[in-house]
Amino acid sequence: MLSGVCIGTNDIEAAGIFYDKVLAKLGMQRVLDEPHELGYAGSDGRTTVFVVLPFDEQPATFGNGTQIMFYAPDADGVDAFHATALESGGTDEGAPGPRHYHPDYYGAYVRDLDGNKLNVSVDLAGK
Repeated sequence: MLSGVCIGTNDIEAAGIFYDKVLAKLGMQRVLDEPHELGYAGSDGRTTVFVVLPFDEQPATFGNGTQIMFYAPDADGVDAFHATALESGGTDEGAPGPRHYHPDYYGAYVRDLDGNKLNVSVDLAGK
């Protein structure tokens, strides 16, 4: 079972502003606010997304082929996540829409301020 994910950043303040806005579109809010780490929880109260300055004090980097994936409650949530990410300084990696992966898949892709790739999707059939 996955307990959470850590997303590296080089600017914790800017990342906090970005993730506060973007994750709010999925019903997540900041519940941990430390100088080197932010934590976000969903409606269940469990902190599962952490935005951190790297412990080794080296620059945060993103991985090729790595992405953090989120579920949205519906297609409007996908659209809102994508639009908010772009409005907050993120970059487009794939506009909201259906994909060939699955007939009921609807998703979008963005990169955050540090280049981390984020995916948000919903199964339109509710599966």
